[in-house]
Amino acid sequence: MDGVSVKKIVEKMKLKVLNPEVDIKDRKVTTAEVNRPALQLTGYFDYFEKSRIEIIGMVEYTYIQKLSQEGKSDVYDKFFSHNIPCVIFSRDLQPDEEFMRIATKYDTPILSTDYGTSAFMAELIYYLGQALAPCISIHGVLVDVYGEGLLITGESGIGKSEAALELIRRGHRLVSDDVVEIRRINEHTLVGTAPDITRYFIEMRGVGIIDVKTLFGVECVKEKQNIDLVIKLEDWKKENEYDRLGMEEEFTEYLGNKVVCHSIPIRPGRNLAVICETAAVNHRQKKMGYNAAQELYRRVQANLQKSSGDEEEE
Repeated sequence: MDGVSVKKIVEKMKLKVLNPEVDIKDRKVTTAEVNRPALQLTGYFDYFEKSRIEIIGMVEYTYIQKLSQEGKSDVYDKFFSHNIPCVIFSRDLQPDEEFMRIATKYDTPILSTDYGTSAFMAELIYYLGQALAPCISIHGVLVDVYGEGLLITGESGIGKSEAALELIRRGHRLVSDDVVEIRRINEHTLVGTAPDITRYFIEMRGVGIIDVKTLFGVECVKEKQNIDLVIKLEDWKKENEYDRLGMEEEFTEYLGNKVVCHSIPIRPGRNLAVICETAAVNHRQKKMGYNAAQELYRRVQANLQKSSGDEEEE
């Protein structure tokens, strides 16, 4: 992604623009990290990362107030000459006239929020982390089932949307149908969302387009969801061997992150919604430390040892 515009950040974080004459639409932010320019305001610019959003809190603000007029002009000019994306004042602090004059001279947006500095930084970093995360689009359906994000994949027409619709009718929530945008937030987390144009719509062959939010209510849709499990639907083939115990987990990879994957063979009479619900609950149970396949294996081993012991006694 080439960056997030300052205008979008202003809208998302509900910021005030203190110099509206400066264009904020074409100015981009390309990193999720932010900076509090305490050292820079003292004149130290070694290793200054100019691509970050600069946030001025109470510490920086009170230091600025102690500078002489000449000292302010010199520091401000050096500071803004680095072409930083924007400066945000927290706690509804107001910059002085000289700060605004030099910022406008270098076309740097000056923004303001009434949030506390630490709370605002945490929220801003979280938002930028998601907005700037690597992203791919895949063909599939994403549903929230008992809090687990199920990504249902498979060939076109195999029944992904029908399975999603049945899950919705059973009280679960749709995130996206047909196209899922996957973002890698970190090495452990993938988040799926729907493209704006198709959000909350399902395509049903023979019926047409269904608006899930309107038809079933807002409680049946969700904007985004972590991807915890992949269900891959495929046509049943008698000659294929399918895993019946689940002793070893299979994985699929997106953006370098591995996700547990189950291949589910499809044939008439199989209830996909119940299978998906069971897979979600079973996956959740495994994360909590219980594996039914391993428990069965333990019981079988214990029974064999007991039988062997009984034979020796005889």
